[in-house]
Amino acid sequence: IFFSRQRSVCILLNETQGSHHKVEDACEMYARAANMFKMAKNWTAAGNAFCQGARLHMQLQNKLDSATSFVDAGNAYKKADPQEAINCLNAAIDIYTDMGRFTIAAKHHITIAEVYESELVDIEKAIAHYEQAADYYKGEESNSSANKCLLKVGHYSAQLEQYPKAIEIYEQVATNTMDNPLLKYNAKEYFFKASLCHFIVDELNAKLAIEKYEEMFPAFADSRECKLLKKLLDAHEEQNCEAFTEAVKEFDSISRLDQWLTTMLLRIKKTIQGDAGDLK
Repeated sequence: IFFSRQRSVCILLNETQGSHHKVEDACEMYARAANMFKMAKNWTAAGNAFCQGARLHMQLQNKLDSATSFVDAGNAYKKADPQEAINCLNAAIDIYTDMGRFTIAAKHHITIAEVYESELVDIEKAIAHYEQAADYYKGEESNSSANKCLLKVGHYSAQLEQYPKAIEIYEQVATNTMDNPLLKYNAKEYFFKASLCHFIVDELNAKLAIEKYEEMFPAFADSRECKLLKKLLDAHEEQNCEAFTEAVKEFDSISRLDQWLTTMLLRIKKTIQGDAGDLK
C-alpha cells in the first residue's frame, strides 16, 4: 500500500506540469502516505513524505502549511534520525521567522536544543539554541519563557566551566524574578547558584557576591542557602574538609542536593588541601 501510494504521488507529479490543482492533490497524498508510515512506525519514510509535502507547499507559496509539514517531518525523524530532525526543524524555523512568528520559532529552537541534549549529546549546540529561543521570547515579551531558556544556558555553562557566563545569567534571572510576587521565592536559588560559580573561581569573589546579593534581596540573607554558603566559606578559609562536608550533609538532609549542585560543591571542595574527593 505504501509503495503504491508513493508511485501514485510520483505519477501525479509527472502529470502536473505546473498545475496548481494537481500539486495540491500531491501535497494531500504525501500527507496521507506520511500518516500511514507513522501508523506502521516507519519513521524515516514518514519523515521523508512529510518533507516532500513541505517542499510542494513552498512551491505553492503555502508558507504556513510548509512549516507545519517540516515540523511533522522533524517529529517523525526524531525517532530515527536526530540530525535530519534538526534539519527539518531548522527549515520550519526559517519560515516562521520570515513570517514574524518568533514565539513558535522559539518553541522549535527548544526542541532542537533538547535533541542536542539527549540524542546527539552536543551541549554547546544545545546552549546556542536555548540562547536563540530566549532572545526570541524576550523580543515577544514572554519573559517567563525566556528565563526558563536562560536557566538552561546557565546550567550547562557552569557544567562546561564557563563560570562568568553562568554567573551573569543566574544574576539576570534572579533580578528579573525577585520583584515578582509569584516568582521571588526562586530568586534565592538563582543567587545561590551564582554564588557557587563565584566560589569555584575565587573565594573572595564569592564573599563579595554574597554581600551584594544580601543587599539586593534581603530574603536571601535569611535563607538556608545563604547560611550554607557562609559555613562553606569558613570551612574553606580554614581548609577544613570535615567542616565543609558536615555543612553539606546537614543541608542535604533537609533539601536534597541535585546532580548539578553536587558537582559544583565537589569542585569547590577539591580546592581544599587534603580533600578526599567526595561529600561523604
